Amino acid sequence: MAREQKPRFLFGLAIVASIVLISFLLQMAGNPFLNSIVLLLLFYIALPVWICSYYFQKRGVTLRQVVFVQGIVRWLLPIVGLSLLIMVFSTSIFWLLLRALVATAPALVNLFLTPEPLPDAVWYLAATGFIVAIVAPIAEEFVFRGVILNQLMDVFGLWKGIGITSLIFAVFHLNFFGAFLFAVIASLLYIKTGNLLAPILLHIANNTLAVYQAFADTSFMDWMTVASVNDLYTKAAPNLIALIASTALLLLVIGWMARGLGNNIAPPN
Repeated sequence: MAREQKPRFLFGLAIVASIVLISFLLQMAGNPFLNSIVLLLLFYIALPVWICSYYFQKRGVTLRQVVFVQGIVRWLLPIVGLSLLIMVFSTSIFWLLLRALVATAPALVNLFLTPEPLPDAVWYLAATGFIVAIVAPIAEEFVFRGVILNQLMDVFGLWKGIGITSLIFAVFHLNFFGAFLFAVIASLLYIKTGNLLAPILLHIANNTLAVYQAFADTSFMDWMTVASVNDLYTKAAPNLIALIASTALLLLVIGWMARGLGNNIAPPN
């Protein structure tokens, strides 16, 4: 056992050392955009590969057992619909949170609503968009659904495992409630299909919509997007309607996906 753990420890130590060294060299180069892109790639590629390779090897699971194309076609349209529904819910719940904070923490609300100017470097925007829309979803699904969810379900059972995994996932995202609900649906999608490709596609679709909204078309969902304090009041009606409708539909989806699942079922490996 000690002989098996030593190479893994050395491999992990080499990854950490490489990240520190590359970061130092990039800082010396003086290009903050390049530094940001490289560090993002290291974070979303090197660390997830290390974590997942160790976990899958320990369980004797191959990549083909957790990611496969067979049977995924029938889930494509539901995944697109779920992505739009989650986007509507996330936007409307964000409005509600800001509306609740405007009286007690106006400075915080203004901070959230102050847009960051986009840099002029097109290559940086393209690279960032690709990482956020494609690389990050793949990495996060492997780590959260492929590793953490399975591990927690083994310890706590199905529903507690989903709940704790979704809570951990939400903590790392700005829109806590939107991220939590997304994580619950992604977890159920994985369990229902036994295929990591399903939540990966859901995550890619969700992040692609977010990138499109941020970089390409600022008028996307403008009818409920809050960009100023005044919008918190003038767009209250559409956001409230969207929140109620999307919440009801997503709860129905969760109920449908949860049918027939016991408390100790884990995705087939």
